[in-house]
Amino acid sequence: MFSSVEMSKLTMAGSVDKLDELLRKCADLGHIHIKPYSGEVEGITVGTPHPDADEISAMLAKVRSVTTSIKCSNRKGPVNIKDVKKSLDDNFSEELDSVLNNITQKANANSEIAKMQERIEILSSISSLNIPLELMTGVKSVEVYLGTFSKRNKIPKVFADLKDRVELHVAGNVIAVACQGKDAAEVQMAMGELGAKSVQIPTGEGKPSDLLSSAQKSLEKHENSIVNFDNEIESWANKNGRILLAIEEYLERESDILTGHNLCATSAHAYALEAWLPSSESDSARSVLSKYSSHIKIEEFTEDHGHGHDDHGHHETEMPPIEYDTIEATRHASVLTNLVGRPKYGSFDPTSMIAFTFPIFYGLILGDAGYGLVIMLLALLIRSKIGHDPMGKVASRILMNMGIATFIVGVLTAEAFGFVIEKWDAFVWLYEPMYSSTKYIIPDSIFGELFGLTHTYLPFHRAAGALQDYILLSIYLGCAHLLFGFLIGFYNVFKAHGIVAAFFEKGSWLLILIGGSAHILRFLTDDSYGTFEASSWSIMVIVGVLCLIYGLAVYENFGWLGGIIMGPIETFGLLANTLSYLRIMAVGVAGVKIAEIGNEMGFHSMADAISSGEIISAVLFFFIWIGVQVFALALGLLSPSIHAIRLHFVEWMGKFYDGSGEAFSPIGGRPLHVEGHKS
Repeated sequence: MFSSVEMSKLTMAGSVDKLDELLRKCADLGHIHIKPYSGEVEGITVGTPHPDADEISAMLAKVRSVTTSIKCSNRKGPVNIKDVKKSLDDNFSEELDSVLNNITQKANANSEIAKMQERIEILSSISSLNIPLELMTGVKSVEVYLGTFSKRNKIPKVFADLKDRVELHVAGNVIAVACQGKDAAEVQMAMGELGAKSVQIPTGEGKPSDLLSSAQKSLEKHENSIVNFDNEIESWANKNGRILLAIEEYLERESDILTGHNLCATSAHAYALEAWLPSSESDSARSVLSKYSSHIKIEEFTEDHGHGHDDHGHHETEMPPIEYDTIEATRHASVLTNLVGRPKYGSFDPTSMIAFTFPIFYGLILGDAGYGLVIMLLALLIRSKIGHDPMGKVASRILMNMGIATFIVGVLTAEAFGFVIEKWDAFVWLYEPMYSSTKYIIPDSIFGELFGLTHTYLPFHRAAGALQDYILLSIYLGCAHLLFGFLIGFYNVFKAHGIVAAFFEKGSWLLILIGGSAHILRFLTDDSYGTFEASSWSIMVIVGVLCLIYGLAVYENFGWLGGIIMGPIETFGLLANTLSYLRIMAVGVAGVKIAEIGNEMGFHSMADAISSGEIISAVLFFFIWIGVQVFALALGLLSPSIHAIRLHFVEWMGKFYDGSGEAFSPIGGRPLHVEGHKS
């Protein structure tokens, strides 16, 4: 759950005439990640793809051209491989050619529309001149300049010295100047002084007004053709979209198999390959693949760890690819982890934790029951539209968790769409007990004296009386989150390099974080305690800084001078990391205030207008209220997500995470749209 799938290394060799069958069996197994051969041994080269690979690649390129140009969906699940092969045999290539032709013609029509729109714009601007285009372009001894301008009263002054040498026509805000070549430079300077924006003279013959009418008809013709092409393409996609996705997956698998030779080392008579596979699949792989090889060896990967400071960080062991080993309930969060790279093999995988902490952080920031319900409905809508799309399912799952967390926090804060819902009669049954029973007050004996949260009540009004507690809770959450990060980092270093390295690299940070947090907390909750008063906590911080300096100098290769300089600087960096969690409070309060302002400007003003009988004003205020709510929801979807992600990726994962892992990619891929792949 908190580590990746354990991998074993597979080494195989055999007769080269069995390589085709071997690669297909590897794809059938579905869990063989072949390592590309990159050696340079005389007589041994990279394998040559199967002769059928070119035909498959050409067909795949054609399919991809279509799938990238049209919207395809699979709402009915996988297609049987027999149906896929039958479709390929039934002249599917000709159908692809037909739809590709429509796509190409649509693209050409769009290009023509862009040209026509530009031509219409120019002709519209110069039509008032009523000068045939052939007069402006057909006389070689005369140069004509067109432009649009805004200061008509400057024309006599600007062209005063040129009036006897040029022919000038002005209509509206368009000016046309005809001159001989020797006067061209002066005319251009005059046009520049006038501030005229140059207009390219369009091609053609006749008056601009007549050409404008022709261009408008041509534009309408192309726009109608676009509509026809769209209808034909959409109709084809609705009919063939599912099978097209299945064919694309099938061809990608075949291409992997037929070009898999490029990953292997081959000679005139033999092949050799190295691969990774999950250790749990070793026996089944051996029983299947041994029939196609004369030599097969499967050994579980073990990293050669270094434990001394001299060799720490200098091992260049080739690491296995990463396959996530999370449970179904948290697997969706791997999409978030992938944003910073897969974890290094053998290190802690934070995916399962992120699956819970990310929506919690998001909910603590947005914290509105009304917005939470809207987000959950949005997740359900996305789920109903995505069909058989795994990424869509993951997105809707993450969005649903965000909505649930936001709704729960919204109930605890008694906020919905910026309103205080504890004042609504419909919710008296929920919120009245929170005032009448002390069991809903955070116990003074635990949090009041120790953490200074004596005024923390439910419902928790973030922007009102509980603002101070909101600030403290944000900091406490940050300290706890960072503590887990350093503990995970300690585990990673301990596992890779031993207890001594783990203590100086990560244990020093634990001493600084725990000691510093406790020291500041005591200062905040005990008036008799001075900021710089010595205590066991402050001594812990000093010891932690000294250990950090040693760790930077010896284990991180900074040298003693670098360690002495960077140690104290890095310590203040930890303070900045901790204070960064205040964004939970800051962004949360900002969201509350935006919604409150919208309600005050829109909803309450609308209510006052209705009571006064001002219906027009009431309608106006209603749209203002809805507009602010939509803006607040859009901002609530974006801003808290960014800040919650940042707190994980930068502040937390920066304390332990190494995202250098390579993704596990078995030959033949993973089936999604096709079933019955195995031969």
